[in-house]
Amino acid sequence: MAAEQERLPVFVYGTLRPGQANHGRFLRGRTVAEEPARLRGAVLFEGPGYPYAVAEPGGEVRGELVRVVPGVYAAVLASLDELEGCAPDGTGEMYVRVVRPVLAEGGEGAVRAWVYLAAERTARRLRAAGTRVTGGSWPGAQ
Repeated sequence: MAAEQERLPVFVYGTLRPGQANHGRFLRGRTVAEEPARLRGAVLFEGPGYPYAVAEPGGEVRGELVRVVPGVYAAVLASLDELEGCAPDGTGEMYVRVVRPVLAEGGEGAVRAWVYLAAERTARRLRAAGTRVTGGSWPGAQ
């Protein structure tokens, strides 16, 4: 079964986190569960009002693992792709949507989830001259 058909949860780490600006607009009332989680192998960089996760061995990003209501899954994923500037296949100029293992803090261990990472050109620019978010949590320590 293709990942799209599996209805994978989505790992959110920026403005889509509960309490942040885009959570209410895109996710509130459309999830069945939201739990703290960690993405290993990535670090965060500041963007203009939102963060970028950039692949980096040894790094860790804190966020939430969001499970979307099945009846609205396709519409929610499409709206998240649009927000993040991704085509339906997950490719984009700023972000790409990829499947990564995410550690749910509820004890179920690693879960395959969609993650929006900085696209390679954006990631190169951030690694060269970006401002790293300390502690792996945006905004600030949570």
